[in-house]
Amino acid sequence: MSGRLFGTDGVRGRANSYPMTADIALKLGAAAGRYFRTDGQNRHRVVIGKDTRLSGYMLENALTAGLTSTGMNVLLLGPVPTPAVGFLTRSMRADLGIMISASHNPHQDNGIKFFGPDGFKLSDEAQDEIERILAGTIEPVQPQNIGRAKRIDDARGRYVEYAKTTFPVLGGLSGLKVVVDCANGAAYRAAPEVLWELGAEVIPVGVSPDGFNINRECGSTYTQTAAEAVVQHGADMGICLDGDADRVMIIDENGQVADGDQIMALMASRWAANDTLKGGTLVATVMSNLGLDRYLQGQGLTLHRTAVGDRYVVEAMRANGWNLGGEQSGHIVMTDYATTGDGLIAGLQFLAAMVDTGKPASELTQSFETVPQKLTNVRYAAGQEPLNAATVKAAIAAGEEKLKANGRLLIRKSGTEPLIRVMGECEDQALLDAVIGDIVTAVEQAV
Repeated sequence: MSGRLFGTDGVRGRANSYPMTADIALKLGAAAGRYFRTDGQNRHRVVIGKDTRLSGYMLENALTAGLTSTGMNVLLLGPVPTPAVGFLTRSMRADLGIMISASHNPHQDNGIKFFGPDGFKLSDEAQDEIERILAGTIEPVQPQNIGRAKRIDDARGRYVEYAKTTFPVLGGLSGLKVVVDCANGAAYRAAPEVLWELGAEVIPVGVSPDGFNINRECGSTYTQTAAEAVVQHGADMGICLDGDADRVMIIDENGQVADGDQIMALMASRWAANDTLKGGTLVATVMSNLGLDRYLQGQGLTLHRTAVGDRYVVEAMRANGWNLGGEQSGHIVMTDYATTGDGLIAGLQFLAAMVDTGKPASELTQSFETVPQKLTNVRYAAGQEPLNAATVKAAIAAGEEKLKANGRLLIRKSGTEPLIRVMGECEDQALLDAVIGDIVTAVEQAV
C-alpha cells in the first residue's frame, strides 16, 4: 500500500478496486479502532451509516470486522444521510462515526468518511495518525475483548424527529406542494417523511434505490428530473438532494434551478436581519460566484473564502465562531443545526423563508445577478500531472493576463475524482469562453 489514502472528503475510489476494497476497509476499520480505543475498555462504540450503493454491504461488513477485532462496539444505522451520521455520533455518545458513501458520484464509486465524537469530520491530524497505524502492525484484542455489532432500528426515526425541530415556523408546511428528489440515495425515506409530517403535500422522486441507480439521472447533479416534476405537478418548489443528502439544489415553481450560492445569499440576509448571523460573515469556497461577494458587500456582510471542500468551510467556521457557510455545489453548513452539510435542513430553511414572506420560490432564488462563470472538467489517468506541463502553465498565465481586469481563473485538481477543473469568471462571456477553451485544450493535449 502506497500513497495517502485520505483525500479532501475521506477515502474514496472505485468499488472493489484500491482503495475501496474489502481488505483495505477491514484494515482501515482496525486502524481507526486502535486509534480510538486506547484504554483497553470495551465501552467504546462506533456508528456506521451508508447510502444505497450495492458495494455498501461489502464495505460495511469489512469495516465492522476490523473495528470489532480491536474491541470497538459497532452500531449499524443502515441507509441514512451523511448529516444523520454526524448527528447520531454525538447524540449516541459514540467515539467515532463512519459514513459509507461517494456522495454525488455514480454507483460504481464508494467512499468512507469519518466523524469524531463531536460529530464533526476528523481533522487532518487524526487522519494522518490513522494512516500511520494502518501502515504498521495492528494487534487484535484477546478473544474476550472482541467488540459486538448490532443494528439500530430507529436511526432514521431519530434523525427525522430532529430535522423537524429545525423548522422555525409555526404552522408547518400546510398548503405547500413540494417535490423532493432523493437521488435514489440515503435520504429516500427520511426526506419525504420529514416534509409530509410537517404538513406538505409531497411529490417524491428518486426514491426507488436498487443498488445501481444512485444519482442516475436524478438528484442535485441532474436537476432536470425534479424540474420536470415541479412543472408537471404544479408544485410550489423542489428540493434536489445528492446521494448522501449533504447537498441540495432548489427548484422554483417554474422549474428554474438555484445553486448553493443563491441559497446561501438568501439565508445570510435573513439571518443577518434576525441578528443570528454570527460575525456578519458567510463562509464559502473559492468556487463561489463573484456576484455573491458583491451582494454580501451591498448588505454590509462579509464573504470569507476557503479552499474547495466542505471540511475547509467548517474549519474556518469553527475557528472563528461563524455559523453559516457552504459551497456553490449545494453543501450548506449551518452549525446551529448540524455538524456538516445538510441538504434537507437547508431545504427546510428555504421553505421557512417562503412561509414567512409569502413569496414564491422564484422571488427568493434570485438574490443577486451572477457573473458569467464557466467550469470544464478534464479527466486524466493515474500518475499523470498535467498541471506541471509547460504548455499548460503557459496557457494559464496567458489566461490570467487576459482576465486580470475583468474576472478570475481557478485551475485545480479535484479532491474526489481524477479531474482537472478549469473554472473562470468574467463579465465578457466571449472572452471567458476563449480563455477557458485555450486552457482546456492545453490540458487535454498534456494528458
